[in-house]
Amino acid sequence: MTVDERLHALAAEYDLDGAAVAALRQLLEHQAADEHASTTVREAAAAVDRHVADSLAALVLPSVRGARRIADLGSGAGWPGLALAAVLPGARVELVESASRRCRYLERAVAAAGLSNAHIVHARAEDWPDGIDRHDLVTARALAALPVLCEYAAPLLAVGGELVAYKGEVAADEAQAGARAAAELGLEAAEVLAVHPYPGAGAATLHRFRKIAPTPARFPRRPGIALKRPLGG
Repeated sequence: MTVDERLHALAAEYDLDGAAVAALRQLLEHQAADEHASTTVREAAAAVDRHVADSLAALVLPSVRGARRIADLGSGAGWPGLALAAVLPGARVELVESASRRCRYLERAVAAAGLSNAHIVHARAEDWPDGIDRHDLVTARALAALPVLCEYAAPLLAVGGELVAYKGEVAADEAQAGARAAAELGLEAAEVLAVHPYPGAGAATLHRFRKIAPTPARFPRRPGIALKRPLGG
């Protein structure tokens, strides 16, 4: 199957329009051509599954389909944030990345695909005061353990918003620690959804956490503390 055929199959699966397909194609072409893309899977033939299909798997969730302000944490090469910006033109998608070099790449990718709804935020998630309480969806893909992701996301979410963490297979102790951390942060563990974004993908899961109460004022902690002293232990 060619890249275009695969994109059109994804469009049929997720009910995407032609503009979304064109933007996704531009993202793939740009990534393949830009040597500074922060991924080892740059070529479009592989990336259409490894990055695009994997990112779009979360569209089965109403909280993702209906999101209007999204923060994608640790964006790196831009997935899933760039894909969500391409297919959800009514949403404002903020790509949160702390590395300057990666931010410059993201700026080029956004320009190449003409994604006027995507915005680069050069900051750490826990050091972004302008993002506090403003998002109905936070996403993160292969970024950190669940307790750390919950601590990054909770202050950024409005009450009623959700964290959707793209993960592989998660050990029971990490899941339990994530649930304990969530309770401390005003979140509740809502669902773990097994997904199959492309043939041969291996274990792929979406971990949902819903914000049900304001996050305590002591959060976010100083940058780096969530990793050094994670909650939920």
